[in-house]
Order: sequence, then structure tokens, then C-alpha cells
Amino acid sequence: MSIKPLIILPDPKLRLVSQPVERVDDELRKFAGDMLETMYDAPGIGLAAIQVGEPIRMLVIDLAKEGEPKEPLVFVNPEIVAKSDDRSLYEEGCLSIPDYYAEVERPARVRVKYIDLDSKPQEIEADGVLATCLQHEIDHLNGVLFIDHISKLKRDMVMRKFKKLAKDRPPARMVG
Repeated sequence: MSIKPLIILPDPKLRLVSQPVERVDDELRKFAGDMLETMYDAPGIGLAAIQVGEPIRMLVIDLAKEGEPKEPLVFVNPEIVAKSDDRSLYEEGCLSIPDYYAEVERPARVRVKYIDLDSKPQEIEADGVLATCLQHEIDHLNGVLFIDHISKLKRDMVMRKFKKLAKDRPPARMVG
């Protein structure tokens, strides 16, 4: 397994709509392991494939706190099939928008259909942080960022900051 480089705002790849996964195979399972390793290294609690440059509909989540046993979850082709009317407010951050956090209001509960790494259809009911995390990562698969859920003024400030940081950052070197 290997740690993948994260795509950082304002990279336009973050706005791509990811394509469905056609087949779960050993290569995809290895990639899921790489995604988990990348997420743990960051550290974060969720990661969508597009955040490491793969525009496929897959995401990983692990809400275990530091010192607790890991509880990795892998979702292939996740789709929200139901949302609650009641809402919850959580402070969200994103590995692709480092060191920026904002309160985002989302449905408090969701039901998500997905395929697991054994190619079996699954469904999960989620609330709390898991519901928020699933919605945040599924948004990534649709080219939506959590800053799209905050005011235009705040979003514009974040975009300006990250565009300036990108200009000041040395160009990435290809390794190979």
C-alpha cells in the first residue's frame, strides 16, 4: 500500500463528477487500501477517490478516534437514497482544503446504498458524524465541496486564499 498525494484547492479536478466503478477487483481493493493509508496519514476521517486524482465513485471513512481500533469503511458507488427532514450542524473540514473549517448544515440522517469490496450490495442508515461524513464525501464524487454550502462571501474568501497559496507553492515534481 502507498500514500497518494492529495489534490488541493483550487485544483479544477476537485470539480469533476466521478464515474461509477464498473468492477470490484483486486486492483480496486488495493486502491481502497491506498486511500485508507492516505487518509490515516493526513490525518482525516474520510476521503473520496477524486481527492487523490481518481475520478471514480469510491470513498473511505473511519471515525475511530486516536488510540481506538481502526474501523475502516469502504463505499463503492455510494448513493443517498433517503434524507431526513431534520437538520444538523457540524463544523467540517477537508483534506483538500487544509486548515479551513466551517459550520455546515445538512440532513441529520441519511440512507446510503453502495457496493462493498466483495461486490455485494449494501445499505446503511447513518446519523451524527457518519451521516455528515457520508454526505461530505458523496458531494466530492459530484464535484461539490463543503465550501459550496457556506455563504458566497466566505466561499470567495477561501477561494482567493487558496489561489494565492497555489501561486506561491512550487510546482509539483513528477516522481517516477
